Amino acid sequence: MANDLTPQPGAIAALFGAGGALARGVDGYAPRDVQRRMAEAVAQALARQETLAVEAGTGTGKTFAYLVPALLSGQRTVISTGTLNLQDQLFYRDLPRVREALGSPARVVLLKGRANYVCLHRLDRAAQGPAGRHEQRTLQALQQWARITTTGELQEVPALAQDDPLLPRVSSTADNCVGAKCADFERCFVVQARRNAQTADVVVVNHHLLFADFTVKEEGFGRILPGADAVIVDEAHQLPELCGRFFGVRVSTRQLMDLAQDAATEAQQLGDVPALRDAAAVLAEGVAALERCFAGNGARERLEAFLARAGAREALDAAVAALEALGEVLAPLAERTPGLEAARDRGAALAQQLGELRQQGDERVAWVEATGRGGSLHSTPVRVDRDFQRLRESHPGAWVFTSATLAAGEDFSHFRNQLGLDDARELKLDSPFDFEQQARLYLPSGLPDPNDPQYTARVLATVIPLIEASGGGAFLLCTSHRAVREAAERLRRELHGLPLFVQGEGGRKALLDAFTGAGNGVLVGTSSFWEGVDVRGLALRMVIIDKLPFAAPGDPVFEARLQAIRASGEDPFLSHQLPQAIMALRQGCGRLIRDPSDRGLLVLCDPRLRTRGYGGRILESLPPLPVIETLAEARSWLQVVGRAA
Repeated sequence: MANDLTPQPGAIAALFGAGGALARGVDGYAPRDVQRRMAEAVAQALARQETLAVEAGTGTGKTFAYLVPALLSGQRTVISTGTLNLQDQLFYRDLPRVREALGSPARVVLLKGRANYVCLHRLDRAAQGPAGRHEQRTLQALQQWARITTTGELQEVPALAQDDPLLPRVSSTADNCVGAKCADFERCFVVQARRNAQTADVVVVNHHLLFADFTVKEEGFGRILPGADAVIVDEAHQLPELCGRFFGVRVSTRQLMDLAQDAATEAQQLGDVPALRDAAAVLAEGVAALERCFAGNGARERLEAFLARAGAREALDAAVAALEALGEVLAPLAERTPGLEAARDRGAALAQQLGELRQQGDERVAWVEATGRGGSLHSTPVRVDRDFQRLRESHPGAWVFTSATLAAGEDFSHFRNQLGLDDARELKLDSPFDFEQQARLYLPSGLPDPNDPQYTARVLATVIPLIEASGGGAFLLCTSHRAVREAAERLRRELHGLPLFVQGEGGRKALLDAFTGAGNGVLVGTSSFWEGVDVRGLALRMVIIDKLPFAAPGDPVFEARLQAIRASGEDPFLSHQLPQAIMALRQGCGRLIRDPSDRGLLVLCDPRLRTRGYGGRILESLPPLPVIETLAEARSWLQVVGRAA
């Protein structure tokens, strides 16, 4: 329900104006007409309980544009962001500044997925189990920290790296949590965080938690969406892909192995159930055999193709039989401990999911993917619009979707149709940056078709002189890991005096921090660096993109969706592949200009921008960058960029 803080007509404009609360209360704030227009649209959607899709170009200030109306609405609002880093930025940087400027009494809470919090039960189990000297020291330090922390967030522990193998042993998942029967339930940090979130006016989550809250029913853990008056989804362009994951079924060899290990731990604790110990060992052996079937499989493939491999069907059948046998042993023991009961339920759920995976219809596609030591088996809906409609219908109220890239040119239909947003009001706001003054677009000539085996080599021969002319400060964004490897090898040989940062040779954040700090670095990466990267100033003055980011053929989910579009009588290229590529390309191009003072060069190497009919449509979807035609012009502009710094 709206309260006395509900903005009156004209109030939003006043808040965002030159003499408004934001200008007075936020250092460096500058009024932007596009920001005010977005804020007014969001305020209207919240007041009328509407669905709104807003594309807000880079520099719009969309975070403030939705935070102000959310805080003033008096409604209980869930704000979902794309990543944990964006969550932290929103909660620790943006929200405090806006709340203080508005004098808002709204109570705000940050909520993360359970893997981000220490599990007291599992920490105690890990400390009691076998561990090396280093692990024992870390576990002891974790136990001391767990007694004094108020949040239980594992990121508070500096000695614990993001990829530390201890993390899954001291945190919980929806699979292995024993719920309200846990002896530590009332002290549980996940429970406390959820309870805090249920009483908050604004809850900041990420997309994974948003979907998990809808799709997973957890005993004793309060859900977040029920009771929310409004949901605001930032980085909303990520939703269609995420829908496929969360509305599908996934079983990994890691889940099966974890179940076997947890059952073995329970057997060891009890000491009088050799049948359980033996059943857990048989499952572990069966899963290990299944893991070996994934070896050498680097790409996704359909389940039937995987099962046609030598020994794969037999290995899966044996693992399923071992899982069912473990379930039979667990059934009469489940009442002895909460851990045994949870293991029984996990086993039953995994067996059911594996059964669903192997019984497919036309509306779902079953596929597998190698991950870690083993792999995962999936069943994904070909269309996700009806599932997402169910999510929205179960939580009626205002829904706001925003991103810098929701439309292909002026057309929102691709995004809207994927999620079934037939009722969405649309608003497209261009970036306030002066691209004609701040940047140039260089389209190199003479490159072969991207299918040419020498294409990447020719691209590198074209762009290395540009990188040398710019003195670094460049992103080379590739559409494949093979191209990243080839580029890294050649740049190491031919670039001298410029630090090189390559995706996969360090964590994403560490690479970005090092690149930004260097000031003259060259970063080579693929999809991870096409979005969610904000490098301002001279440290990033050139973005090079090797190819148009069309989805790679052969992906089973992608191919199934194209077939469904084809069967409906539509052209899959025009209605799906091209709009998707345009949105992805715009994300990559958006890395270049992040601030009104930025200057830079965008280099798009793909010759299809000039040789194919759709090239004009793609170029029209980009910011209005002046196009330069020659290497000499590109070098000249880079000199201008360097002098502007």
